[in-house]
Amino acid sequence: MTSEPRPAALIAMWPEAFAQQFDEQRVGRLETLVELVSPTPVVDFGDPSLAAELARVEVLVTSWGAPRLTADVLRRMPALRAVFHAAGTVRGLATDAFWERGITITSAAEANSIPVAEFTFASIVLADKRAQFLAREPLAHRDDWRSRLLTDGYSNLGRTIGVVGFSRIGRRVVALLRRLEDVTILVADPHAEPETVTAAGATLTSLGDLLARVDVLSLHAPELPETRRMIGAAELALLRRGATVVNTARGSLIDTDALTAECVSGRLDAVLDVTDPEPLPADSPLYRLPNVSITPHIAGSLGSETRRMSDAALDELARWTLGLPLESQVLLADLGVSA
Repeated sequence: MTSEPRPAALIAMWPEAFAQQFDEQRVGRLETLVELVSPTPVVDFGDPSLAAELARVEVLVTSWGAPRLTADVLRRMPALRAVFHAAGTVRGLATDAFWERGITITSAAEANSIPVAEFTFASIVLADKRAQFLAREPLAHRDDWRSRLLTDGYSNLGRTIGVVGFSRIGRRVVALLRRLEDVTILVADPHAEPETVTAAGATLTSLGDLLARVDVLSLHAPELPETRRMIGAAELALLRRGATVVNTARGSLIDTDALTAECVSGRLDAVLDVTDPEPLPADSPLYRLPNVSITPHIAGSLGSETRRMSDAALDELARWTLGLPLESQVLLADLGVSA
């Protein structure tokens, strides 16, 4: 009895991403599922020496740094049937020509949502104690630390937190926020169902109502043309004095100039893991404000967390080789409402 031949596959990603995401154990698992036509990752499908390999490739395993699958690239891979993306969004990978070919593609965005939600929750908890801001100049608080014990504003009890975007990350953030005592969680998302949000322990409302009521605003909307600068001067003006804006989604969701003005005035605080542009110009006031915390886009999967995405991609590849239903397949229609 002969076993079915394994599909020919190619790894496409930055070499450093491959080294981090695919250790010996995961490479071994990959080799049980497919026949690797090359043991090293590819970063340029235009390399003439790859012509023969590309012609027989049925499966791509991709991650950060994978070349865009343009019409020209796809013509060189006539046998390509499926792509298993060991990272988040596939927007930068799949083109119109890709979708026209009807090739299957999956994403590890669900796995990547775990560290983002954890980072967001931690950021909110710390921001409610103003920890990120106080830590900027610890010597400045050496003599007045005791007075801060009597400050009502530093608290995680009884807060109202607004989550914009009931995405895979937004849902995880809501679940984590429920660990706080006496917390009110508001959600704004035109695509969410009230019953689903209620079952998660939050209340669905309009963006305007949410902004007017929250102590913390946490953004989790996808980056789409209609969401660009969805939080502008008018929206920020609805937030109460002392509210904190937390953005671990995409910098383009906020009008940077409007946020800068509010933070310079001291009316609002901000915790930003993403900015627009990214990185900000060196002369941006946001770098130097005592009420603003900026981290370099670290909320998503880093270090060992990236291997969680590799496992998700390998799980989907295993299901595909067995003809089983996929759990994280991305369809063209999904890109209209998700990252």
